[in-house]
Amino acid sequence: MPASPDIVIIGSGIGGATIAAGLAPSGADILILEAGDHLPDTPHNRDQRAIFQRGHFRPREEWFDASGAAFNPGNYYYVGGNSKFYGAVLSRYRAEDFAELRHREGVSPAWPFAYEELEPWYGLAETLYNVRGTIGEDPTEPPHSTPYPFPPIAEEPAIARVRARLKANGLHPFSLPLGLDIDKWLAKAKTPWDAHPNCDDGKMDAETAALAVARSHDNVRLETGAKVLKLSTAPDGKAVTGIHYEQKGEVHEITPRLVILSAGAVQSAALLLASADDANPNGLANRSDQVGRNFMNHNASAVIAVAPGFINDSIYQKTFALNDFYLSDGEGGAPLGNVQLLGRVSGAILKANMPLVPEWMLDQVARHAIDFYAMSEDLPSPDSRVRVDGKRIVLEWQRTNWQAHLDLVRKLKTVLKQAGFPLVLARAFDKRTPSHQCGTVRIGNDPRTAPLDVYCRAFDHPNLFVVDASFLPTSAAVNPALTIAAQALRVADHIKQTDIAA
Repeated sequence: MPASPDIVIIGSGIGGATIAAGLAPSGADILILEAGDHLPDTPHNRDQRAIFQRGHFRPREEWFDASGAAFNPGNYYYVGGNSKFYGAVLSRYRAEDFAELRHREGVSPAWPFAYEELEPWYGLAETLYNVRGTIGEDPTEPPHSTPYPFPPIAEEPAIARVRARLKANGLHPFSLPLGLDIDKWLAKAKTPWDAHPNCDDGKMDAETAALAVARSHDNVRLETGAKVLKLSTAPDGKAVTGIHYEQKGEVHEITPRLVILSAGAVQSAALLLASADDANPNGLANRSDQVGRNFMNHNASAVIAVAPGFINDSIYQKTFALNDFYLSDGEGGAPLGNVQLLGRVSGAILKANMPLVPEWMLDQVARHAIDFYAMSEDLPSPDSRVRVDGKRIVLEWQRTNWQAHLDLVRKLKTVLKQAGFPLVLARAFDKRTPSHQCGTVRIGNDPRTAPLDVYCRAFDHPNLFVVDASFLPTSAAVNPALTIAAQALRVADHIKQTDIAA
């Protein structure tokens, strides 16, 4: 392995894999360092008891909260990152999400650029991830200059009937934009894909879509099992001159021209903080004291609607969403958030949270239920943060906008009861579920308030970029994967013009 590749990308999730795909045609020598390994293809991959009851794929690590209590986070360390388990929803932020948006508990700040700046890159990202969708069903949909590459995934009959009821009641259900080859997925096993691991089974995750494109170029290499320990800088503290990583029990150092950090919102912030040196005593890229701050994690709940006369014989279910309460509460009040279907919930899945109830009984409940995911924006706050304490990661998440989320769940319960479901139950997700962690190394125009510029370059280090969910200035209330991918392609184009061409 050359000691001095042109570019090293740390992490192979949506950010790292997508920027690798964007940079690959440049011919630059690109090395991707991934802490995990390839996800093996085993029977556990479609075993819902293994996934949900036994936590077979959860990492064997602990983080700590503000009180010092340990918890097991739900972040995954595989080639492709968390996208190996994601719901394959590839939504654009709404145009309004890029502007200042007032919520009940505060203001979601404006991005340093408007939706129109990212719009062409959204289209390229949708092509890269083979998104299935349709335009014109959702009144909040922002302008598209290009159509979706493929039509939406076919709706199963039971789900289509519920969608029709909601539409008849004046709502605007729309087809979810999904990165999934449904025929290929079902050929492996008749299960949902949401929260189920993907081993080239049809889900367009970071590995199977973007990384596959990047690795089709001979100048892109991937090293697995390579855990980056710290970054080192030149004596003046500016250029990043070394990446120190552990692999198979040995510590190595490489000296690339450019470093792209894409380890995820928590791990990227932790690495920058852990790389403090004499010239950067508060950590790298941290002149603003904002690295690790402004951590956001969507307020999210599972909402299950039950009706004795409803038979849900669907397999995957996750095909439509509602944004009727996205920009307001539907009555002129503050925004509440997004509602989308969960992957089909079974008795085996329900038993993970209700271990004392017989699984056969939970199967009967699931047979008469339809399952939704309610998601509300978490607002950035400098007091919501990631810290490092020695080798410990400390996550001090302070939820915001929680009442708006409770109101969204209440609205959803009302519309589902109007649609013929007399019993509607809800359960919130907690810190053990990474509901789109983001915001810890945000972009901005002012180095006094943001670690990164609008192209994700660190203001303090000219050869360091951070391209993952860390850069997001706001969480919005939709799945962020496509926005990360679009910005990654935009940043790749910028690097090719300013750093590689030069």
